[in-house]
Amino acid sequence: MASWLRRRSWSAADRPVRTLLQAKERTGQTVSVVLPALDEEATVGDIVRTVRRELMERLPLVDELVVVDSGSTDATAAVAAEAGARVEHRDAVLPRLPAVPGKGEVLWRSLLVTRGSIVCFVDADLREFDPAFVSGILGPLLTEPDIQLVKAMYDRPLETDSGAVVPAGGGRVTELVARPLLNLHWPELAGFVQPLGGEYAARRSLLERLPFPTGYGVELGLLVDALELVGLDALAQVDVGVRHHRHQDGQALGRMAATIYRTALERLDRTHRLKASADLVHPLLTQFTRDPETRGFTAHTHPVTALERPPMHTVPEYATRR
Repeated sequence: MASWLRRRSWSAADRPVRTLLQAKERTGQTVSVVLPALDEEATVGDIVRTVRRELMERLPLVDELVVVDSGSTDATAAVAAEAGARVEHRDAVLPRLPAVPGKGEVLWRSLLVTRGSIVCFVDADLREFDPAFVSGILGPLLTEPDIQLVKAMYDRPLETDSGAVVPAGGGRVTELVARPLLNLHWPELAGFVQPLGGEYAARRSLLERLPFPTGYGVELGLLVDALELVGLDALAQVDVGVRHHRHQDGQALGRMAATIYRTALERLDRTHRLKASADLVHPLLTQFTRDPETRGFTAHTHPVTALERPPMHTVPEYATRR
């Protein structure tokens, strides 16, 4: 993991946007940016305007910008269209197959209404949106032909309704569910700072070969399946700063956690790896903190203990206790 972290982790600043534009023109690659959106009228417009202004008009890095509306009941679609996105409605894409609820369903259908050789997914609930969330994760794909999928990494503070901010308090499902699952069953992926992050880009040639879980398990599922299909060295991550977004309540997080756990179980079952064994379980957990001096992420690895004591009635001393 340490070797992969050194070779496949970058900062958005490592590749200036103009350098990316030159690489894009030289290689002939095209870029589609997709925002899956469900009732995000408060934030989707700012994201669309920023991408259009900075990455389509000022510098033509992005070729198409599509918002896929997942059945919103608010003005998400109208706001996105007014801001300059092409809006596609989930139910109108592949109408012969009735749509099911879920983020993964929308991402999967987005492949049918986009044409870019690189597809970049961005969540529609981000606030204080920085175009580096797009340009940063496009960088390795435009400049490194061996890279197939790139995840964004970032600080994720927890911002409460009262205005309090808990540094690194966000990403609770990541820390409590996804990271332990990945460390224990797919330790090669332990180096990803934000494995469940909704900001990632990949080559269409990879995405079209991957199954898409229809719900919240899509990020974990795509990451695990990409590892098995193209290998760890084809995966990378880029530091894009800080992610500000709307946080969900505890019950919603519980539903998300259950879906992600189910997604992991499906993949373990598919590969006949449900039974823990020495070559499956990796008894270490790697977590990350932002280093205040270098401003990079520092990995901290901890043992995951599973020691159990036998039933007390099997202990000889118990029977002879005084």
